[in-house]
Amino acid sequence: MSTDSRIPAFNRRQVLLSAAALSAVALQPTGVVAQTRLKVAAIYTVPFEQQWVSRIHKALKAAEARGEIEYKATENVANADYERVMREYATGGNQLIVGEAFAVEAAARKVAKDFPKTAFLLGSSGKPQAPNLSVFDNYIQEPAYLTGLIAGGMTKSNKIGMVGGFPIPEVNRLMHAFMAGARETNPKVEFTVTFINSWFDPPKAKEAAFAMIDKGADLMYAERFGVSDAAKERKVLAVGNVIDTQPQYPETVVVSALWNMEPSIERALKLVKDGKFTAEDYGQYSMMKHKGSELSRLGTFEGKVPAAIMAKVAAREKEILAGKFVVKVDDSQPKSSAR
Repeated sequence: MSTDSRIPAFNRRQVLLSAAALSAVALQPTGVVAQTRLKVAAIYTVPFEQQWVSRIHKALKAAEARGEIEYKATENVANADYERVMREYATGGNQLIVGEAFAVEAAARKVAKDFPKTAFLLGSSGKPQAPNLSVFDNYIQEPAYLTGLIAGGMTKSNKIGMVGGFPIPEVNRLMHAFMAGARETNPKVEFTVTFINSWFDPPKAKEAAFAMIDKGADLMYAERFGVSDAAKERKVLAVGNVIDTQPQYPETVVVSALWNMEPSIERALKLVKDGKFTAEDYGQYSMMKHKGSELSRLGTFEGKVPAAIMAKVAAREKEILAGKFVVKVDDSQPKSSAR
């Protein structure tokens, strides 16, 4: 008697069904499991290491590491090439395309209209565009305000220099919040503000910072790369923006307002996966209550900031998270106040 004939009829059927199921799985084309991951592409006009872009790239790389997405990205895309790259990614079957549309709004929105089944999540000063273009921005004015509280207590000359990229809303609102915080703890503080008209030109930002330090600024607001280098060379302090650069400048960068793109990216991925992605404004997901932004740790400056200032920071942070204190959003171009 064969081994098979000893298996009861009911069990033989189970064995045959199981074998058939295993055979079916074995015959599936390779890559079926991988296809369950969302295909995501990103387009950046600056290098991956630029502050703003680095936070988006970091969040997407984390999703890739978790096995949630297949991720492709292109950096240093010229404005003139942006629409072409967007179309290439859209026709390539990517389900979500992330990027920045600030300088290419018309072209980016045209592509989104031409690919209504593709989800687009773009940094923009504009509004969402139905049915498939959502917008985001780094609404980190809350921690920027908190860094201002600290800056006001750390300057001895009462002169603060501020170097920004372009005077657009997403830069202006952070500068205004920082200035408001500094004035709150130090009503005597004066500001010198300049814009280098570039998102990534460290040498130009450095030169602008040198000019301010030469006029008495002993603390710099480093909205752009290059400013902290100048501060380090001239042995003055700096406050960081978007990313924490204290590890690179341990004796220079006191504190930073950090942007976390993870809440926005995780929301977008879930909605795309569930087939529920729509046009919406993701701005709120960059705020502290959603963990989209935060104040960095003092690190090497622990104990060097006056205790009264840090008590003020802790109280304000608690009020912000409880919704009892709202940091004003001022998108107008900030002006110098130094005489």
